[in-house]
Amino acid sequence: MFNRKSLGVEISPSGVTCALVGGTAAAPRLERVSCSALAPGCVRLSLREPNITDPPAFVAKLKDAYNTLLYPGSRLSLTLPDAVGRILLLDVEGRFKSRDEALDIIRWKLKKQMPFDLADSHLDYQQVRVRPNGDMSLLVALVSRTVIGQYEALLVETGLAPARIDFNIFNLCRTFEQRLTQLDEGALVAFYNGMLGIMVFADGVPEFIRIKDLSGCAPTDNRVCLEINSSFLVHRERFPERVPRQVACIAPSELCRDFCAMVADITACEPLMLETKSVVTPADSAPADQQTLYPFTAAIGAALRNL
Repeated sequence: MFNRKSLGVEISPSGVTCALVGGTAAAPRLERVSCSALAPGCVRLSLREPNITDPPAFVAKLKDAYNTLLYPGSRLSLTLPDAVGRILLLDVEGRFKSRDEALDIIRWKLKKQMPFDLADSHLDYQQVRVRPNGDMSLLVALVSRTVIGQYEALLVETGLAPARIDFNIFNLCRTFEQRLTQLDEGALVAFYNGMLGIMVFADGVPEFIRIKDLSGCAPTDNRVCLEINSSFLVHRERFPERVPRQVACIAPSELCRDFCAMVADITACEPLMLETKSVVTPADSAPADQQTLYPFTAAIGAALRNL
């Protein structure tokens, strides 16, 4: 029987991370992983300027990581740090006549909030809720075309075809989708590659999102604690009638228990620790322990998009 495989690639300031996944979305099998470290400063995250400062070095490292997989395919799903773009929930009045009208209205509502030209941005949205008054709640993601265009061009130069491009927070959710569907009235608190992501769910869909770049901080630093506490206070002010009853956490394996304890103190919930090793079945050539698997979590989620 034909065994379909899917490639996910994560790019971050620290390096290129790849995960080759087979099986099915319900029962994924991790075939191989690879990574290639980037020199400090090779990738500088920016909302407006091209992120890759040394394209030849980046292409060489990407080729190294890809070739290590021994995979003949070129199609991949790319996942990028959340700080490369903006992710938010937006309420709009009424309904749209078309997708083009929706995009125009979103750009108009956000034009004074974004630090880059929305006319030169890639924007996508998903309707998550229709409120009793008829207003719609939209999950919106946007990124400058200048930024995303450079990533696409250098992947193509490497001989790869980026079929899908997404942010890490969405691919972390995709990795643990089966667990997160159980959080009808719960929250996800993730600290991944220096980014703090908090999503609170109501009736199974996001009602609050906050993304914060905390590069240079450890997951248990006081600044991280303050940001988590502040986020839940803001959520409580907006939705006083809703209190998360369950919390799931993602954090580096060596600090995950301490991170969960910190989140428990803030939320008064006993967190569910999400571990990558519980999501995939490793092939003989893939690692099986959580500490080794953790850095590939977002790349695995990206690969799952194409299974």
